[in-house]
Amino acid sequence: MDDSAAATRVEWREWGPAAFEAADRAGKPVLLSLAATWCTHCHEMDEATYSEPRIAANVNDGFVPVRVDVDRHPRVGERYNMGGFPSTVFLTPDGEVLTGAGYLGPDGMRQVIDSVRKTWDAKGTSAGSVPRAVQGNDTPAGELTDDVEGRMVGQLRAAYDETAGGWGTDAKFPMPRTVEFALKREREQALRSLSAVSANLLDDYAGGFFRYATEADWSGIQYEKVLDTNAALLRAFANGYLYTGDESYREPAERTLEYLTTTLWTGEAFAGSQSAGASAEYYTLDPTDREDADAPPVDDTVFADWNAVAVDGLLTLHAYTDDERARQYAERTLDHLRTELVDGDRVVHYRDGDETGERGLLADHARVVAALSTARQVLGADTLADAERLADYVLDDLRSAGSFTDGPASGPALLDRPLRPLDANVEFADALLDLHALTGAERYREAAREAVEAFAGASDRFGPQVAHYAAVASRVRRGGLTVAVADDARSDLHRAALRMADHEKVVVPDATGDAYERGSAYVVEGGVPDPETVSEPATTPDELAALVAERVQ
Repeated sequence: MDDSAAATRVEWREWGPAAFEAADRAGKPVLLSLAATWCTHCHEMDEATYSEPRIAANVNDGFVPVRVDVDRHPRVGERYNMGGFPSTVFLTPDGEVLTGAGYLGPDGMRQVIDSVRKTWDAKGTSAGSVPRAVQGNDTPAGELTDDVEGRMVGQLRAAYDETAGGWGTDAKFPMPRTVEFALKREREQALRSLSAVSANLLDDYAGGFFRYATEADWSGIQYEKVLDTNAALLRAFANGYLYTGDESYREPAERTLEYLTTTLWTGEAFAGSQSAGASAEYYTLDPTDREDADAPPVDDTVFADWNAVAVDGLLTLHAYTDDERARQYAERTLDHLRTELVDGDRVVHYRDGDETGERGLLADHARVVAALSTARQVLGADTLADAERLADYVLDDLRSAGSFTDGPASGPALLDRPLRPLDANVEFADALLDLHALTGAERYREAAREAVEAFAGASDRFGPQVAHYAAVASRVRRGGLTVAVADDARSDLHRAALRMADHEKVVVPDATGDAYERGSAYVVEGGVPDPETVSEPATTPDELAALVAERVQ
């Protein structure tokens, strides 16, 4: 339980079967508070609402209060999120939802408590309902066509903010995956959006990106810094540099590298987040005044999925720039992931001292498999056996009607109900396509195709925030660019292959087989080498560039 929760007057219980059993015995609803250590509004609600004596007394007497850190328990957050954090959710002892809201001030909380009590007294458990996402409904499957990519490009054009950059007319999120999709299809939008993110969300003093802005003009900055966002933005800026060679995109990536390897470095891997502190005042101080002020606290929890994104981003930067610091920290973090957070065929979600999280979550596996695949591509590292073992666990244990559930069907409340999140399915499908290109194992490409098709029936309604779906759908349909280098990793040919201007490519170092001649590089269609899919050999970087240009036209 975090310090702010402990400081309130509410007698919070830990998430687990015991809390729901206590609610059942007492005949009381559960008050579920979803929060995060970095979440400013969560701390504000603790101070304004849960510390008010009468409200705390009403909560303690009439409910079983449970506090959940959504970073440590993402499956709980996915099932009960009310549109942001904090989320305040009232549940039956079986975990069904009575009602819910986001931030509640004292007056709002009093009103909701009175309403829930009346409903509970009148209807009891029959007033609860199961969220639609976990009702066991099939995903919106459909035929996968080339129209998916074109429709997403149309969505980007319709939602793009020509004045301020970025997509949308309300709050502005950095949306690194959307930027990466646009880099190949609407490059000017992507580059202008990266410039807007750099100008408005980058901390000029300490480095690192703030989480988002509440207003369309990028004002109303929310000063939390989360590893997930920073790692993904580092990769997006590195990819922007790949296409342009412009230092204005490289520099934010390097500033973020500095932030990650100083403020968020634990000595073994990267910490999860840095909060905004008690207020935003720290981040508005002059640099000299900041030196004398206490920096906002850092949550040292090491999360597997977020650290995997960091490995991916650091190796991407190293691939394009030869930045040795990026390589060294990526290797150290990947070693920590493999030794401390990979347990056989399952990834452990987090580790904080002796405390560990759930095992076998889809998002963890998707991102760790992707990081292991990137390490193979960039460093020539011996990582494919681990990647295949982790991927095969998901194929064997989490597959449901072509798509994948978010984790094992076990746990209290609604954790035993299947939930098939679009974003994690897309990330895992993307990682499977990389793995197919690196190993030639057809089961990975087929599983990726089925996962993408499982959501294709709703693809015409997907907005820019899930542009990654369209990028992966395009890879499934068209195969993507694979460059096989029959030479050592870090050779001139290998380095040239990594820097071919297509960030969605797969590079296979030290490729062997009858189709390849040592010291040469090849463009391979479909990922499986045979005389019909392998190009003529290139023996110099210039020859390889010409081959790639010819094949991608």
